[in-house]
Amino acid sequence: MELQLLLSLSIIHLVALASPGPDFALVVRLATQESRAAAVASALGIAVAILGHTLLSLTGVSLIIQSSDKLFSIVQLVGASYLAWMGLGAIIAAWQHWKDPVALEKSATSKGISNFKGFMQGLYTNILNPKALVFFITLFSTLITPEISLATKSAAAALLFGLSFFWFSFIAVVLSKPKIQLKMKRASPVINLLTGLVFVSVALMIISGLLG
Repeated sequence: MELQLLLSLSIIHLVALASPGPDFALVVRLATQESRAAAVASALGIAVAILGHTLLSLTGVSLIIQSSDKLFSIVQLVGASYLAWMGLGAIIAAWQHWKDPVALEKSATSKGISNFKGFMQGLYTNILNPKALVFFITLFSTLITPEISLATKSAAAALLFGLSFFWFSFIAVVLSKPKIQLKMKRASPVINLLTGLVFVSVALMIISGLLG
């Protein structure tokens, strides 16, 4: 098993995880406004999506998708549409809170989303992001050569899944602590707005790439 390769993959992936993006924004939003379980569920959804991207890249399916202009354009359009929809929803939520401050207090006592919905939001946010697909194609085509053993490939898939779940779960647990969540909920309109802007910005970049 190529330990040097696994270490390189870990470092690159951790840097990517720590970079602000839709995944990070989603977990922050859920951790500060929903239950801890829902936020951790979203972390699991993201990790499962990353495992999916890893397996698709290792088996060459992602490369086939990217090599087909028509198929990749469809994937990009679907992904951009979902991200834009999520982003606009967050922006609207922020606007509604500012328009009606009482709604902010009501949201603090609302039941919130289910764990399953949190999981699905995490799954969709990552798996439908074409930028994630391209990232893993580039990562594995550069570091994983045909000579790499199946054991190392399996270890790489498990490693990236584990690191992803640990990182986003850590954020979810820390930000969902009662004292922190209470303080952060007061800033939920700002968090919603920033989250929405991140999602919409990524969606616009994807669409501009399609039109360019």
